[in-house]
Amino acid sequence: MFHHAAMRFELGGRRALVTGASAGIGLEIARELAARGAHLTLAARRLDRLEALSRELEAAHGIEVDVLPADLAHPDGARELIAACSDTPDIDVLVNNAGVGMHGDGVGHAWESERGMIQLNVVAVAELTKHFAGTMRERGCGRILQVASTASFLPCPGYAAYGATKAFVLHHAEALDEELRDCDVRVLALCPGSTNTDFFEISGNVRGRAQVATSLDPVDVARLGVDAIQRDRRVTVPGLANKLTTAGLRLIPRRLQATLARIVLE
Repeated sequence: MFHHAAMRFELGGRRALVTGASAGIGLEIARELAARGAHLTLAARRLDRLEALSRELEAAHGIEVDVLPADLAHPDGARELIAACSDTPDIDVLVNNAGVGMHGDGVGHAWESERGMIQLNVVAVAELTKHFAGTMRERGCGRILQVASTASFLPCPGYAAYGATKAFVLHHAEALDEELRDCDVRVLALCPGSTNTDFFEISGNVRGRAQVATSLDPVDVARLGVDAIQRDRRVTVPGLANKLTTAGLRLIPRRLQATLARIVLE
């Protein structure tokens, strides 16, 4: 049986694949991994942004960076990314960061947009995780960081399908991490709340006062996420207000959670 040691998982010289690396939390996770000596394979739709980031990180940290265009909202996107990675060095760390939200009428949303979100947030994450967890287990070592959300912990009126996708990401990560406890492969979840990225604008929402007041800097979220990789923290919730909220949910009857969430999110 593998026993988790108290030692840090060292990143120097390892290869990390980061999805959604062209902006927001993914961009900052890439920077943080590079600062700690990891070589990078960066995937996103916006290749020009990835190439600029690649030049920045290679110059600043003397690491190797590969960039791969990827549209993980497309049904073939994850399979194509896996195939492209077969031409790069073995992936030691996978960061499933690519994701999108949809705010508004959960019944009235255009199905094609919602299907694309589910494909990106759930199906692509599951496919990439299954593949790379398998190769990591064969090699005997690896780390996977799933970027979930505080929305993982409760039903989210106004973000009905989005919240459900992030619940999948969290529960899937925790279950796989337990399944893999006998080897040196970990599947860890990062659950940020409101963060100062373009997430809300893209999802079609304007942040309420509570969300603005508790918003985090993506640099801080990224640092905590990479810390979680190195320290094998199964679930990380950045920010004191978010920690208190997610802990307090356990005390609230489930039938009231959706009502309270609706008040906060409106």
